[in-house]
Amino acid sequence: MTSVLLAELQQRELIFQIAGEDKLPEWLDGGSRSLYCGFDPTADSLHIGSLVPLLMLRRFQLAGHRPIALVGGATGLIGDPSFKAQERQLNTPDVVESWVEKLRNQVSRFVDFDAGAQSALVVNNLEWTRDLDVLTFLRDIGKHFSINSMIQKESVKQRIEREGSGISFTEFAYMILQSYDFAELYKRYDCGLQLGGSDQWGNITGGIDLARRLHGGQVFGLTMPLITKSDGSKFGKTESGTIWLDAARTSPYSFYQFWLSVADSDAYRFLRYFTFLTVADIAGIERADAERSGRPEAQRILAEEVTRLVHGDEGLAAAKRITESLFRGEPAALSEPDLEQLMLDGLPSSVLSPDDLPETLTQLLADAGLAGSGKQIKDALQREAVIINGRALSMSDNASVVNVFASEKALYGRFYLVRLGKKKYHLFARA
Repeated sequence: MTSVLLAELQQRELIFQIAGEDKLPEWLDGGSRSLYCGFDPTADSLHIGSLVPLLMLRRFQLAGHRPIALVGGATGLIGDPSFKAQERQLNTPDVVESWVEKLRNQVSRFVDFDAGAQSALVVNNLEWTRDLDVLTFLRDIGKHFSINSMIQKESVKQRIEREGSGISFTEFAYMILQSYDFAELYKRYDCGLQLGGSDQWGNITGGIDLARRLHGGQVFGLTMPLITKSDGSKFGKTESGTIWLDAARTSPYSFYQFWLSVADSDAYRFLRYFTFLTVADIAGIERADAERSGRPEAQRILAEEVTRLVHGDEGLAAAKRITESLFRGEPAALSEPDLEQLMLDGLPSSVLSPDDLPETLTQLLADAGLAGSGKQIKDALQREAVIINGRALSMSDNASVVNVFASEKALYGRFYLVRLGKKKYHLFARA
């Protein structure tokens, strides 16, 4: 039934190119096959750009195949030059090793390790490169690569033609290392399909050629489109930075809010890319939204589905609870971990030193950016439009900052959630 999967992936617009397209369906239908996708440790967490390949591994596993997630302990020491404007800064081996372990744990959340013959594997390419000496590498592997062909790869050609430092031999050799991964996985696990983003086409075809030359293997490649927003801006970036999969870097609340805020023109496409809802169900959501007046439902469904995939039911429940509490202005409904999420990246926040408070509340709140001037804060106090932990303040509180921020008035002994008007928030935490 893999031909059905390929048809579905086409409907989801998840296939950009296939190497060996005429023979791939028959090969996949021949039994449970092994396939892989690589993830280099360029940081201590993957970001949402990695979600499409992670979910693609899961889609193939659900169709009866064995996914292999390769975490690049070796290639991460080099850096992939594909369509990068300049040379990567090399990280030390101990840093890369610590990132490898974090990425190994992350990718493990998306595939099943207890599925019989389809049980997933996570491997590290440092296993087969650590003891590979340079002469063996050059004689047995490097001889199969034509420099003429390598410099014609678009990702390399752009770097060579760009003014500046060009490309070092280190990054130029990255293609050979990734190709060697494919050949080695074919030999060790009979892995016959490599997945990757469209920027990986040159590396994937290099691996296909090497597996054939070294082992006589017939292997395939499938690339997915690089995700962009409909307005042309970069996907996965916000004003506050990259959206990470690690809850310690991007909180579940901020992660949920990112998906809630996607444009209408992107929502249905992202539902196809990032969820396991059927294509028919997504089409139904789009039709219902077209017939409905008011805000579409697609963003809410998208946010719930993807947050659950990445952060689980507990993470989704917290994100929804925080969203609802802020909307209703009910801070008492927030747990201590909820407030810690908001302190991380959910709201503008500051750390308060009780021994170094300003003389007036107007000065404190204006310095925190809640208003452009102390006068605006005073006007809000007169209207009782300044709310701290659910209690409306008045002008009489302006000169009693120490009392307003007393420890017994803090949520969980630490937090003060300040709201100005209906929507403007700032979170203070005691040092």
